[in-house]
Amino acid sequence: MSIVSILTDFGQRDNFVGVMKAVILKINPKAKIVDLCHNINPQDIQEGAFILKNSFRYFPKGTVHLVVVDPGVGSSRKKVLVKTQDYYFVAPDNGVLSPALCKEVIQGIVEITEEKYFLKPVSDTFHGRDIFAPVAAYLSLGRDIYDFGKRIKGIKPLDLSEPKRFKNKLIGEVIYIDHFGNLITNITKDEFRDFIGDSDFKICVKKHMINKISHSYQEANRNLPLAIFDSFGNLEISLAFLSAAKYLSLGKGTVVEVIKY
Repeated sequence: MSIVSILTDFGQRDNFVGVMKAVILKINPKAKIVDLCHNINPQDIQEGAFILKNSFRYFPKGTVHLVVVDPGVGSSRKKVLVKTQDYYFVAPDNGVLSPALCKEVIQGIVEITEEKYFLKPVSDTFHGRDIFAPVAAYLSLGRDIYDFGKRIKGIKPLDLSEPKRFKNKLIGEVIYIDHFGNLITNITKDEFRDFIGDSDFKICVKKHMINKISHSYQEANRNLPLAIFDSFGNLEISLAFLSAAKYLSLGKGTVVEVIKY
């Protein structure tokens, strides 16, 4: 149990991530640290939750997932540790863990209160360094979860936007934009197929209309959007060789309608 994954909104410009790694390695020099992602939009809990939900299961059993997307740092929000059947999660209790854990077998939830595991003094603005990183490091050494605080019953839920389904229309929205400018929606492949069945359909995104699901980015004409299911099973709106977000002037929250007929 020596793998620690780190997911933050700290970006790559500053020293925050490097310092957190240093704290982990000082406690457990044998820890294997994996940078899951540090380019979450600042304070965007929903985006952090989306990335975690679609990533954590690919790690070996016993991995400690350290998540610091924490706009409430320094406030009264709780700091939590969750043990599931296969993994450990360390994060602020602001909903960022909720989507990932909604279908997991949870074996224990702890509010992190045991200050002997914290760096001193604890900064009001960098709990990632002073609280979460040390706790993750000690967990990677095999410490029992109840060494870190008291048992609690649950974690804060996160209200993620869900597609709305009508008789002939499924309405979703763009919830994430990846590095390539692809527009990821909250409509899953299973939901899409269940809604469409054997019917013909069109996908409407602002003034653009798409009437098929592609299987590669090269299937569409240049400068025309295509629809494809991404590697995590979500409906994605893309442009071949171009950023759909940039060239279609679309962003998070853009409505995507699937109409069957």
